[in-house]
Amino acid sequence: MQYTFSDGEFMSARERELVLKAWVRFLKRGLRFADFTKRLYEHLIQHCSFIAHYNRGGFYQTYLESGEDTVRFLSQFDKRGECRSVEYGGPWLHGDYADLNGAMVEEVAPYLPALLESAQQSQRNADLAEAGRFLAKHGLQRQRRPAGEALRHALRKKDLADIAHPPGQNKGRPGK
Repeated sequence: MQYTFSDGEFMSARERELVLKAWVRFLKRGLRFADFTKRLYEHLIQHCSFIAHYNRGGFYQTYLESGEDTVRFLSQFDKRGECRSVEYGGPWLHGDYADLNGAMVEEVAPYLPALLESAQQSQRNADLAEAGRFLAKHGLQRQRRPAGEALRHALRKKDLADIAHPPGQNKGRPGK
């Protein structure tokens, strides 16, 4: 997309274009630290309602190293939601940088599904690895079921729950 930026007191139109270019490169390459430029970091902490977390590395570690944190970070730019600051909870798409911040929200849209899926898979893998460490600590192993068996097991549990409490019936309250 093409955007028209205006010069502001602290950031020229050209600098805004460079921040957006860095943002798109960062998204396109999968949120790699190598692509998390100083220019992008400084815009995020100065004009997008993020806390600095000491430095660029601290910010990246806080928001982009774990899947859950990455999902939280991306939610601030997800136009399907409220685009609220994940740090403060309020709006941030206003003021002198609304043009650039709005462009950032627009530009993330095509990358968002894949980035969210990757972050969620990363978190799942981390959670399973941690569960494995806890099991090993206690001399246990994770039981693996073939996919069909796991589905049958889940259905059996649901069927048993429905027998105990049929849908539409008030549980334990006769006459109601």
